[in-house]
Amino acid sequence: MSSEKFEEGPHEMMNDPRNNTKNTLLEKISSVWRGWGVSFVIAILIATSFKSAIADWNDVPTGSMKPTILIGDRVFVNKLAYDLKIPYTTIHLAKWSDPKRGDIVVFYSPEDGTRMIKRVVGIPGDTVGLRQNRLFVNGQFLNYERVKGIASDEAGESGQQSFRIFQEDLTGISHTVQFLPSQPPQATFNPIVLPEGQYFMMGDNRDNSADSRFFGLVDRTLIVGQATKIVISRDGSFLHPRWNRILAELI
Repeated sequence: MSSEKFEEGPHEMMNDPRNNTKNTLLEKISSVWRGWGVSFVIAILIATSFKSAIADWNDVPTGSMKPTILIGDRVFVNKLAYDLKIPYTTIHLAKWSDPKRGDIVVFYSPEDGTRMIKRVVGIPGDTVGLRQNRLFVNGQFLNYERVKGIASDEAGESGQQSFRIFQEDLTGISHTVQFLPSQPPQATFNPIVLPEGQYFMMGDNRDNSADSRFFGLVDRTLIVGQATKIVISRDGSFLHPRWNRILAELI
C-alpha cells in the first residue's frame, strides 16, 4: 500500500481552531478597549488636566520654609489664584491677578526648573535689599519682633536653642521667620529694583533657603499658583500625623 502525504492548503489553515481562538481574543480585547479603555484614558486626561491647571498639592521635602511650613507637610496649591493656563504648559489663557507681597507661591526655579515653594518678598517695581538679615522694601526696613515658645520641631533640625524666631511684618503681612546666626549664607545684599514681570522669592528659614539671593529673580510665567492651606502633615510617616496642622491656613 502506498501512503500519500498531503500539505495543508489555504482553506485548511483558515479553519485552524488556533486562528479562531486568536481572533476571538482580539475581538474581546477590542471590545473591552472600546467600552472601557477610551473612557479610562479620558478620565486620566481630565484628572491630570485638573491637577495641571486648577488645583494640586505639593509635598514639602525640605525645611526652607520653616517655621511656617515643615518637612512632611502637604500643601494645597490653588492654580487659579492668579490666572488660567493651558494644561501641562505655562501658557496663560487668562489672567485676573498677580502675586502679592507676602503670598506663598509654588514656582519653577529659573536655574534648573525644580518646583519650589517660597514667599514673595518683592513684586515688580519694588526696591528690595537686605542688611544683616533685615529686609527693606522701597526704602523702609521691615519690623521684627522676637517670638518665643515655638515647639522644637518647628524651630529646625538643630533644635530651638540655635535658632531665633521672629515675627516679620512684610508691609502689612505678619508671619514668622527664623534665623541661624551661626551660619548666615547671605545676610546682606545691595538693593535692586525689580523689573516688570519679575519677583523676588525668599524662604522663611532665612539662613537655610536656596532662593532669589542665589538663583535670581523669578519670571511671572514660572509661577504655578498660591499655596494656601496644609492638607495633611506627618512627622516622618503617615503613622505619625501632626493633627494640629491638618487643614491649617498658611500665613
